[in-house]
Amino acid sequence: MNDDGIQNIQERIATAVVLGRAGSKGLPGKHVRLVAGVPMIARSVGHALAARSVGRVLCSTDGEAIASAAAAVGAEIVDRPDSLADDLATVDSAVRQAIEAAKDTSDIVVILYGNIPVRPAGLIDRAVTRLIETDADSVQSYAPVGKHHPFWTCRVDDDGQVGAWEDNDVYRRQDLPAAYIPDGGVIVVRRSSLFQVDPARPHAFLGVDRRGVINARGAVIDVDDEIDLLVAEALLQRLQGDRRFADVRSGVHA
Repeated sequence: MNDDGIQNIQERIATAVVLGRAGSKGLPGKHVRLVAGVPMIARSVGHALAARSVGRVLCSTDGEAIASAAAAVGAEIVDRPDSLADDLATVDSAVRQAIEAAKDTSDIVVILYGNIPVRPAGLIDRAVTRLIETDADSVQSYAPVGKHHPFWTCRVDDDGQVGAWEDNDVYRRQDLPAAYIPDGGVIVVRRSSLFQVDPARPHAFLGVDRRGVINARGAVIDVDDEIDLLVAEALLQRLQGDRRFADVRSGVHA
């Protein structure tokens, strides 16, 4: 996809839902932790506001501090009920509740995790553009797995016996077949797919025709622990002024 596709995108056709659950155990209070001086949740809200394709930004949360930080940079707050705020709650159920509570009627929904303070500028619009151009049910962002390739993943039993996860004879990284993993940067889904619920298929909300956009490895930072936070802080400090990354403080791409 080239930049012309993004430039010509229909404006304000999608609603973004930023997810910020308060009960993180890996990094308590992570959504309001400061990353380069800005609460983490506020950075995701800012990324949504900077997207040309997004007309409305909702923040689904059960935390007062998260709600305050998100509202301060322009998000509409949707209170998440306790039943959708525990460790067993699914992403899609929280997004559906937010869309219904806000009485939103958009045909395209952008899902953003609030614990991702670093995304490439234009990522949301790239994903929305791909959804429209391909008539897909959903588009998700992916990154190369790099050296953590499934060919080099092993099983280690209780006795220390090692076995390959998948038998292969690849010894050089350069010879590994391309493999990708969802990086959490963005999920864009059609409303018709989002409201498909099948308890036996937890990813039914992504629909049948699922597409992807590819980010460079490390272009998205998903913060789940202190090490991730340090990486995000260091990267944002280095990337100040780089047009390839979104800047929440200005409300537009840096």
